[in-house]
Amino acid sequence: MPDFLQFTGKTFLVFGVANRKSVAWFVAKTLEEQGATVLYSVRSEVRRKSLETVLAGRKIFVCDVEKEGEATRLAGAIATAGQTSLHGIVHAIAFANYSGGFKPFHETNRTDFLQAAAVSAFSLVEIARAFKAQLAPHASVVTIGISSLLVTPDNYGYMGPIKAALESSVRFLAKSFSADSAVRFNAVGAGPLKTSASAGIPGYVESYLYAEKLTFRKRNLETQEVANTVAFLLSERSSGINGTTVVVDAGLGSNYFDQEIIRLAMRTER
Repeated sequence: MPDFLQFTGKTFLVFGVANRKSVAWFVAKTLEEQGATVLYSVRSEVRRKSLETVLAGRKIFVCDVEKEGEATRLAGAIATAGQTSLHGIVHAIAFANYSGGFKPFHETNRTDFLQAAAVSAFSLVEIARAFKAQLAPHASVVTIGISSLLVTPDNYGYMGPIKAALESSVRFLAKSFSADSAVRFNAVGAGPLKTSASAGIPGYVESYLYAEKLTFRKRNLETQEVANTVAFLLSERSSGINGTTVVVDAGLGSNYFDQEIIRLAMRTER
């Protein structure tokens, strides 16, 4: 079979693997299946230990993006390990402190908001800056966003504006890097997924089941479907796509007036 994505012999850095349900894990597995070498960056030594079986034989680095300067330190560590050229980076990092339970948006805690912004959005800027010299001439950087920035789910709260900042950062990075390189930046706007991270969102199960009814196919998005899109954006086959969010949501964003949903919403209790 022809090597359509042409990943053989290429090296990618993937941030954000937490377990086998992670979007980052599905992406990394897909890249490896297509012949690429994947370097892994995880947030802590504890996380690295927990992944020793899953990532056996792979190069795993620790980088806590919440700490200033960690991305630069990581770039140095990877270069010291002999990897001076990366063909792409996957930014699949997000964090929000929901430990206090659901709160109305106007009651968002300043500390929580800034922490989530640093980890989930600004880390992309820091990573891009730190690795600029190590990115191959036509490298691609892909981050994971959400399928719509216009919706206002109560249980997602302040992460909505932060994901908006992430998506905007993608566009600004794409333009900024274009001044002296052909490195591309894109986001995949994923619909609701069944991951460990999403399970920490209050009321997520109900939202997930509701979203499933809104998809055209009446079946929710699979994490592998998101990973496939990320892989395409990492490849040079997507060279004409830059500064863009590619929405992968099985049609849910275009199906608000589905007859079944209307019937269920308008049904009165007897």
